[in-house]
Amino acid sequence: MSFKIYTRKGDDGKTGLIGGDRVAKHHIRVESYGTIDELNSHIGLVRSFIGGTDEETILAQIQDSLFVVGSHLASSPHSKMELPAFDEDLVARMETEIDRLTSLLPELRNFILPGATQQGAHCHVARCVCRRAERLCVHLSDIEELPEFIIKFLNRLSDYLFTLSRFLDQNYGGREIPWIPKK
Repeated sequence: MSFKIYTRKGDDGKTGLIGGDRVAKHHIRVESYGTIDELNSHIGLVRSFIGGTDEETILAQIQDSLFVVGSHLASSPHSKMELPAFDEDLVARMETEIDRLTSLLPELRNFILPGATQQGAHCHVARCVCRRAERLCVHLSDIEELPEFIIKFLNRLSDYLFTLSRFLDQNYGGREIPWIPKK
């Protein structure tokens, strides 16, 4: 079965949620899952720079989980449709990876300026988009009930992406640039 790319149903500025409800394209729910999609694309960009590594494999798992998160966000609160299950173990795996990568890095004593390597810089961009997605989802959770795993996953993911960016900078020949405020 082939999906048609255009449907013309959104020409009025509204989009359909899973379950049939239609909302404005600027609705906080649409902003939330749209930002998750943007994050997934940025992580794909990072993956394209680090193919064949253990970190690339973990990022692929994270991308899969972002599709799960997106499906839950794109679903009407009234939908009866069964949605894909979130792998609750992924948060623990990211924590283990954060600890492992941190043990391989110099102690963090300052804020660092992104940009030591392309790989690390792209990972920092993904981290910033992840934080925006988290803020949007927290806002949405103030309005409508969300599955608990979403915000927890995004919070841990941003920590993982920060640690990964430092690791990538180190592994791809970059030197961390500390931010030292002028007095």
